[in-house]
Amino acid sequence: MAELRRVVNQVLSQLGTSREARYYLKQYSEDDLQFAVIKIGGVVLEEQLEPLAAALAFLANLGLMPIILHGAGPQLDVALEQASIQTVKRRGLRVTTPDVMEVARPVIYRANRRLVSALEDQGVRALGIQHGVFVCDYLDQDELGLVGDIHRVDLEAVRDAVHRGILPVVACLGESPTGQVMNINADVAARELIREVKPHKIIFLTGTGGLLDESGRIISAISLRTDYEWLVEQEWVHSGMLLKLEQISQLLSGLPDSASVSITSVDNLARELFTHRGAGTLIRVGEEIIENAEFSPEFREKAARLLEQSFDRKLKGDYFDNLPLECILSSESCGAMAIVLKGIDGVPYLDKFAVTPEAQGAGLGAAVWQALVHRCPALYWRSRTDNAITPWYFDQADTSVTKDKWVAFSVGIDDFDQLRRCKEDCLERAESWVEQKDE
Repeated sequence: MAELRRVVNQVLSQLGTSREARYYLKQYSEDDLQFAVIKIGGVVLEEQLEPLAAALAFLANLGLMPIILHGAGPQLDVALEQASIQTVKRRGLRVTTPDVMEVARPVIYRANRRLVSALEDQGVRALGIQHGVFVCDYLDQDELGLVGDIHRVDLEAVRDAVHRGILPVVACLGESPTGQVMNINADVAARELIREVKPHKIIFLTGTGGLLDESGRIISAISLRTDYEWLVEQEWVHSGMLLKLEQISQLLSGLPDSASVSITSVDNLARELFTHRGAGTLIRVGEEIIENAEFSPEFREKAARLLEQSFDRKLKGDYFDNLPLECILSSESCGAMAIVLKGIDGVPYLDKFAVTPEAQGAGLGAAVWQALVHRCPALYWRSRTDNAITPWYFDQADTSVTKDKWVAFSVGIDDFDQLRRCKEDCLERAESWVEQKDE
């Protein structure tokens, strides 16, 4: 009982609330091969081994057995440099000559053993699986050498470990049918493993905690349907990031539309698994984000239901009458919506941003937000200080001013006088609920 209380307290201390955690715990069954695949980057393995092991042990203590897949790219770079062997990459993949493989194998083995040992130090049973999962042919022997093209994933050892309550730790090495050991890019290995397992959650742990935009800020959500082609054309999307996007796009194309990939940090692993908003970059095929200029009677009815469900309050009967609309952005299912009004000096004012819990979990709120900031690069809005989403708004905003019960936010506004006028406009706007509630 004392151990159970310790684990529960750890959950609550990390998440802040148990309601969302209970929602997700119901989705994950114990002793389930399909709980999650967690792909760990070599940087995380090298620089955050202890907190990584603690985060994975936290899951094991809840009876949840993720399949862990790791790379060792940075470690191999160092080892090759020390061996005076040049690193050559083509198509984003490491050219693996016999000399490179001679260095790579012990490096990958060592990384695998270090993670297993760190997990065992946390009191968790773990099994290093260095071979036997990925059956390969040569991808292009002339150009890439000993780089494997996976044509079959054998889950026997992984399944056996999970069913015995042991965390499987899988290395990115494959073998040909004749036993030739081959190097496999970790993102490619993750793609094929995930296609075979079809897990509830797909998580990539990286040192950056997400994919970064040209300014070095984490991109909170990517909808492949609307964002992919634009992203791959950007100069700042190249090398590893481009390969990762390509592999994730291919991965999700073979899974249900509800599937998603979360790229996050070790510190945010529990939040990503057990809260609606998560942390990091959420990538999914996505719904189309639709822009409307007005409310039709049917659309108005859907919007009213969404707003009242999301805020748990009754709208004033005249809320939709004579709204000075700039635009309405919503997901296809109307699970997420932004109602934007004409504001001061022609700067749009975000009047309502509403997302159902299910749409939050699917990343639709973040997708609508991304569409919003593209549509309205200058924008201001307000939120109550006790609103649960206010901390998230602080992360999205360029500026914020707190006064009494309100926080006024803005993005893309540089003029000080204009910021002051926008703040005053925020604070003077009337309530739109029958009873006062977060807005």
